[in-house]
Amino acid sequence: GKPVTELVIPDSVTSIGKYAFRGCAGLTSIDIPDSVISIGDDAFRGCTRLTSVTIGNGVTSIGESAFWDCTGLTSIDIPDSVTSIGWSAFKYCTGLTSVTIPDSVTSIGDGAFFYCTGLTSVTIPDSVTSIGNYALRDCTGLTSVTIGNKVENIGSYAFYNCTGLTDVYFTGTEEEWAKISINNYGNDPLKNATIHYNYVPET
Repeated sequence: GKPVTELVIPDSVTSIGKYAFRGCAGLTSIDIPDSVISIGDDAFRGCTRLTSVTIGNGVTSIGESAFWDCTGLTSIDIPDSVTSIGWSAFKYCTGLTSVTIPDSVTSIGDGAFFYCTGLTSVTIPDSVTSIGNYALRDCTGLTSVTIGNKVENIGSYAFYNCTGLTDVYFTGTEEEWAKISINNYGNDPLKNATIHYNYVPET
């Protein structure tokens, strides 16, 4: 039969299971309805030709490695129903140039954007309290990052090898920045960047 390129998931579906579409190299677009609450681990891993993903407003969690190696994705809009971005969720998504993280997200998992070399800037909203280990490791294209003032800890190697990072825009004060527990391992790019305190993001 003809390979599936576009996928429309019916409203009766509430969760996309583990490995559901893993390695479906022919898949180019997917529309996830509002009825879906969770995207399972490895659900779209290795769907290299996937260029368009619409995530419905019902999704609360994006599973581990959900879009790992989806090299064709250029942008992802995460709805404001999502509270957690799983471990390695967008790892090796080298085509990703923009990511909008809504202020419903409180945790960004380990390796969430590991090796997303196409990302140039990332905004981490005021709701985020923790940035996982290796979260933005090897994001060599990253030149600036905006970090919200609710961040309490930044994991080891979170910004490791982010060789292009020059500016950090922080929505809090210098005192608040000093209170953040930044793991000493592999976060030199973050520590060596120019920190802009009391940043007010454009709305």
